[in-house]
Amino acid sequence: MKRKSRRIKKSPKIENITQGILKILKSEPNQSFNYKQIASKFGVNDASSRNQIIKKLSQLAAKKQIEEVGRGKFKIIPNINTYSGILDITAKGSGYVIVEDLEDDIFIPNNNLNKALHGDEVEVYVYRRKRRGKSEGEITRIITRKKNEFVGVIEIQKNYAFVNMQDPKMYTDVFVPKNKIGEAEDGDKVLVRLEDWPEKADSPFGKIVKVLGKPGEHNTEIHAILAQYGLPYDFPEEVEEYANTLDTSIQESEIKKRRDMRDILTFTIDPKDAKDFDDALSFQVLDNGNYEIGIHIADVSHYVKPGTILDDEAYERATSVYLVDRVVPMLPEVLSNNACSLRPNEEKYTFSAVFELNDKTEIKNQWFGRTATYSDARFAYEEAQHIIETKENLIPAEISLTGKAYKTDQNIADAVLKLDELAKIMRSKRMQQGAISFDKVEVKFGLNENNEPIGVFFKTSKDANKLIEEFMLLANKKVAEFIGKQNPKKTFIYRVHDEPNDEKLAALQNIIGRFGYKLDLRDRKTTTKSLNGLLKDVQGKKEQNLVDTLAIRSMSKAEYTTHNIGHYGLAFDYYSHFTSPIRRYPDVMAHRLLQHYLDKGKSASEEEYEEKCNHSSSMENLAASAERDSIKFMQIKFMKDHEDEQFLGVISGVTEWGIYVEIISNKCEGMIRLKDMSDDHYIFDQDEYAVIGQTSKKIYQLGDEVYVKVKNADLVKRHLDFTLLGSKEDIE
Repeated sequence: MKRKSRRIKKSPKIENITQGILKILKSEPNQSFNYKQIASKFGVNDASSRNQIIKKLSQLAAKKQIEEVGRGKFKIIPNINTYSGILDITAKGSGYVIVEDLEDDIFIPNNNLNKALHGDEVEVYVYRRKRRGKSEGEITRIITRKKNEFVGVIEIQKNYAFVNMQDPKMYTDVFVPKNKIGEAEDGDKVLVRLEDWPEKADSPFGKIVKVLGKPGEHNTEIHAILAQYGLPYDFPEEVEEYANTLDTSIQESEIKKRRDMRDILTFTIDPKDAKDFDDALSFQVLDNGNYEIGIHIADVSHYVKPGTILDDEAYERATSVYLVDRVVPMLPEVLSNNACSLRPNEEKYTFSAVFELNDKTEIKNQWFGRTATYSDARFAYEEAQHIIETKENLIPAEISLTGKAYKTDQNIADAVLKLDELAKIMRSKRMQQGAISFDKVEVKFGLNENNEPIGVFFKTSKDANKLIEEFMLLANKKVAEFIGKQNPKKTFIYRVHDEPNDEKLAALQNIIGRFGYKLDLRDRKTTTKSLNGLLKDVQGKKEQNLVDTLAIRSMSKAEYTTHNIGHYGLAFDYYSHFTSPIRRYPDVMAHRLLQHYLDKGKSASEEEYEEKCNHSSSMENLAASAERDSIKFMQIKFMKDHEDEQFLGVISGVTEWGIYVEIISNKCEGMIRLKDMSDDHYIFDQDEYAVIGQTSKKIYQLGDEVYVKVKNADLVKRHLDFTLLGSKEDIE
């Protein structure tokens, strides 16, 4: 029962009376209060406290922070020291409010958070202006909660329970009354919903809404990752039923309304384990020697109609989520893997961008609209890559999708080779125009039948991947140009990417200087050229992953908006997302708007679509975080099975509490705590990105190669601790 007492807070100390009065008046800005009402809110009724309140009210009125609106009745004066922004909680439990119009964030001590949680939109009162540091403030109002469901482990007592949080940014546990524990058992990992946070309660009150399972178990942890970000892992029954009743048959009456391209050579190139084929390419040589290339995209908007429960569900999800061992699709399987998927030897409804190109990849003609297509063949990237490398149409058994050697149609092989040739010209032009070449290595896992990781491998982008990428970029760019150039006032969905922040680039320069690299930051052209040079120079080097990651972090985040500012990373003035409507909702919106404008419709509501863009960007970020967490979980699981081995790694981060090491062979990152480095007392040197032994003067610096061993692989906290065995030079 020892924890129950934590729920009750003591009465506020009267010495904090100024902030207390301001908080009370700010919480109800349209209401006036007399000293008795304020004393009651404080929970005090002695004469001394009431006199102090009366005195403070006079002082605050004299300072013009509050006003006397009637005899002895006071109201807050709207203050220029009040801002609204997003709260970012630190690991230590204090916070910062990020205000769009302020250069610096506002520091919020833990005792001034006033029940606000990480990510909440809050109102903050700045009571201390910057003196040798940040402005300091107090949360006076929670405008909107970021979320009200959290993942944690339940600890059940006789008459109540507490849920201890997994998220380090969640600084409080949640009290659960006995009648709201549900089916949960002591020690279960659960999803708890906040229902109330009484004035004098230390912890919020909640209700268990889902039991995720026992901590550490594979499915429990994967479901916990999804639940932590508010992502679903199954469809509501009524949505599945609705999708299953859709007429997905191909009708001649519908084909007549479309451009019929079923007779033109068409094929798909996708990962070998893909089930949803968003896009196909068609290819034919015209009589004038030019090439007609069609980029055909699944016509999802034909099936997913606005105002239906299917559309509502797709919008809420906004994206498919690709975890290591599963995909959580945006659309039910009947659409994502069947009706909308451009499977071989099947007729499909598509939305297409068709271009006439010459040998120099100059566009001579373009056409956008709804089509009917027929895919003649399906290739895995490995099969297409083999055609590109050998210039032959024989696919060997070891890379064949069927596991048997076969010959593909010579016309298709010729088309792949010509498309590869054109894609390389287009890519070269993009690079000359200032595009940045991020070919970051992807970590992939070999999984057994129980989804346990049995191996780690790296996926790099080859010519076949880049072929598809270039033609998808072409379609996305030209669709955005088609709308944006003909009438900039027409509302459309753009994918924009702002220029990088100068401070972040300078910080990147500082770190890569340790490895002997240099950036030229004089102007946009020299910056992009030197960034590309850097990304090329680090390929295959021990520091590649570190430098790639740091370079990506120095960039702005791409996002969806109706306000076009161009795409810095691609060096495009106009860019949209049009080519993946099975897995991205913004592409569905782009299809709808394009068709609306092709039908000569008036401009759609900018306000409505901007809100949808914001939601889509937000969901994309949540999905990316969940994907990263699932990789981290699998890496820790993999390392747990290799606890007795020693690994060579690169120091990828240095802090005052420890050094982070990324293992070269599998990209797993873990931490060596300074307190565990027992051969000396190590001091953190911020300027040198290093820790230095006080006695031995031994230096461990960012980028150094060291040998490590697993000390602790914690699947529940998703944390990996290493023991340092020594530097590479010492051991080898």
